[in-house]
Amino acid sequence: MFNSIALLSFALLATVYGQQVGTNTAETHPSLLWSKCTASGCTQVNGNIVLDSNWRWLHTTTGYTNCYNGNSWNTTLCPDGTTCAANCALDGADYPGTYGITTSGNALTLKFVTQGANKNIGSRVYLMASETQYEMFNLLNSEFTFDVDVSNLPCGLNGAVYFSAMDADGGMSKFPTNKAGAKYGTGYCDSQCPHDIKFINGQANVAGWTASPNDTNAGSGTAGACCAEMDIWEANSISAAVTPHPCTGTGLQKCTGPADCGDGDSRATGICDKDGCDFNSFRMGDKTFLGPGMTVDTKQKVTVVTQFLTTGNSTTGTLTEIRRLYVQNGKVIQNSKTAIAGMATFDSITEDFCTAQKTAFNDSASFSNHGGLKQMGSAMAKGMVLVLSVWDDHAVNMLWLDSDYPTDVDASKPGIARGTCATTSGQPAQLEANAASIQVTYSNIRFGTIGSTYTGAASSPAPPSGPTGTTAPPSGTTTSSAPQATQTKFGQCGGTGFNGPTVCAAGSTCKAVSPPYYSQCL
Repeated sequence: MFNSIALLSFALLATVYGQQVGTNTAETHPSLLWSKCTASGCTQVNGNIVLDSNWRWLHTTTGYTNCYNGNSWNTTLCPDGTTCAANCALDGADYPGTYGITTSGNALTLKFVTQGANKNIGSRVYLMASETQYEMFNLLNSEFTFDVDVSNLPCGLNGAVYFSAMDADGGMSKFPTNKAGAKYGTGYCDSQCPHDIKFINGQANVAGWTASPNDTNAGSGTAGACCAEMDIWEANSISAAVTPHPCTGTGLQKCTGPADCGDGDSRATGICDKDGCDFNSFRMGDKTFLGPGMTVDTKQKVTVVTQFLTTGNSTTGTLTEIRRLYVQNGKVIQNSKTAIAGMATFDSITEDFCTAQKTAFNDSASFSNHGGLKQMGSAMAKGMVLVLSVWDDHAVNMLWLDSDYPTDVDASKPGIARGTCATTSGQPAQLEANAASIQVTYSNIRFGTIGSTYTGAASSPAPPSGPTGTTAPPSGTTTSSAPQATQTKFGQCGGTGFNGPTVCAAGSTCKAVSPPYYSQCL
């Protein structure tokens, strides 16, 4: 995860880590209903969630001596990765009491801080298909939708919904030293090649472990856990971003040094594209689209719809476009359009958009160099795990999401301003000290064929002004609303209050997605 510059850094003050299975606390996965949808309707699925292994108590297999304490390993129990995996056991979790994780029907609430015998900060959970397997999603030619309430997430927080190219069993079948598997939340990886993962490929990440100077319970090892990541939603009440991050491979890869981990000067050339190709409406020039009281009002619950379009409209086709819609108060809201000097107008993520964005922002071409959307789609085709989390950022205070970043660059330059938060905001110590009401709720998760997961009346924001105050230039994407009488594929073609083109381009037909309110060229 997470778009851009900062390395993944979760603050965990009540956690320890491992690969064997402990018996002190029974592991009971909280239930979470979700839905699979087709044009005929949606079918409810009785799912569950599991807490990531990085948060769990790790102790000796023959007792309860901590294998990881504070921000350091017990060197007697963990002199090396293999010995540590044999000596140490993960235990079950008290989801509501220790971690502030609760479910109710189709809703999941994650509290940022919980106070108990120990203090816990942040959490990360996965959707399960069974007691021992993660639910695997092929997003190609499909649509993923959920409701979210970010009204209680201030500057510096990130309520994240994303997909990770993890193994369905958490790596249990590949690595004999991993006895815990998906049931205990093992096998995490993402595009930042995080070094703070305590166990990678069934072995403890003890080599070169260094305690974090900013977090009393965090540290990092020499190795990192890399894999492709599709960020559906990284957001707080101020800003939101959707970002694909391809990697050279399609599953978990262990990196072992700066060159392949993409550390430091090797950021753009490592295994994964750490920056990704993000669409943040504020960063892309529309500063009134998403936020408190704006077109997408973050003071209220909002439905977030993401469509993954492919060649041949096939689940085996090449990924060519990622489109975003919102639904709020019964109205379908089209995504904002870019208004950046030197860029044509885009409202979705395509290869042309990514190339134009990187050029306009003077960013590296790491997205295309890592295979772009085609390589991202390759990971999707193999199946990805749904991740839901809440976290703060001990590296750069989440400024890359909701403020000006980098802070030593003129904020008037394209791509630097990402939200209205002050550059002094987002400091973890302050957030963690004043976190009584900070939480995020995800609900009504739906997955299915394009156009099947949402309903609502047609509505769209006014086009933003261009960089010089003029109307933004005509669309440079192949799927933006057509200015002529023929609507492009996947554009809106009908519905209550719609006055645009009703005839679809060749190869598509105008279909009622949510009659009589919204129709789309499909």
